[in-house]
Amino acid sequence: MKIFFSSLFALGIIICCGLVFFNAPELPIAVEKHRGVNWVAGSRPVSEEEFKSLIADNVDWIAQTPFAWQGRHDSPELRLITEGVMWGETDAGLEATTRLAKKLGIKTLLKPHVWVTERGVSVIDIAMENEADWQNWFQNYRLFILHYARLAERLGIEALCIGTELQGTTPAREPDWRKLIKEIRVAYHGKLAYAANWYKEFEDVKFWNDLDFIAIQAYFPLTEKENPSLDELKTGWQPHLAAIEKVQRLYRKPVLFTEIGYRSIPGCAIKPWEWPEHNDQSSGDTGLQEQANAYGAFFQTFWNRDWFGGAYIWKWYPTPRPSSRRSDGDFTPQNKPAEAVMKKWYAQGGRNK
Repeated sequence: MKIFFSSLFALGIIICCGLVFFNAPELPIAVEKHRGVNWVAGSRPVSEEEFKSLIADNVDWIAQTPFAWQGRHDSPELRLITEGVMWGETDAGLEATTRLAKKLGIKTLLKPHVWVTERGVSVIDIAMENEADWQNWFQNYRLFILHYARLAERLGIEALCIGTELQGTTPAREPDWRKLIKEIRVAYHGKLAYAANWYKEFEDVKFWNDLDFIAIQAYFPLTEKENPSLDELKTGWQPHLAAIEKVQRLYRKPVLFTEIGYRSIPGCAIKPWEWPEHNDQSSGDTGLQEQANAYGAFFQTFWNRDWFGGAYIWKWYPTPRPSSRRSDGDFTPQNKPAEAVMKKWYAQGGRNK
């Protein structure tokens, strides 16, 4: 009888310890940071010279972006074009850029996009009208993304983004995405991400547990006025930070910002997602400082969090265009005070090996 009660007591302790364990707060995860930029595909082959500024700025990842083309948001037809487009978007250009980057110690996130050519709509609006069209669209998308998965596997590309801002398909088509992810895993053995829109998507994606990263296109609004202070911009991050942390705690995956950037104009943090039709808007000293402050607010809010996996700055020209200078209003930080902010924070911890 003593043995029975002793065993029962021991079993109770084990069960209680198990309950404590399973209800204990999750420990933070420490991840290697991606110190990245979104590399703009050029019309001609790149050279080692064009990577020197990246190395000087402590960048050790680039995102490369080929495209599939879709005529209408409700059409299941997708066109994969691997030749006759910008050299940097062709298979040959992707391979040459990847190999040169790898030689210089820079890793690649391959990030294919769908471009909808219908006027007035974008990739976020993709939605089919019936089940047959949905099945057709996913079959065409499967051919598109598996092409790049196999390319990434052959080139030893370190990470692959399986989709970008396709929020009309998530979470409504969750089973289709989970099936596709399984197929991609067979073809490609690197890290996988999906780049969710910051607005009404990243919180609703249900298949994060099948991926290696929770990836976000991080164009969150931070203010409602021009020329906010650094502290005001940091305050503007707080509700978004709370929402991101909630998703991160649920899925226990590192968070990666696959795009984040600000134009060098006054009011750049009001609607960071707005892209200019022309990049000839003058920055002025106020715009340059506001862009730099927006970078600072981002880095100070996220960079030292254990679960934060890094970022890809939008955007970086291999050879800066004549307009990519201190006086333009483009997103690029090149030759602007924001570049120094990026360089400083990307230096923390040294370059990834």
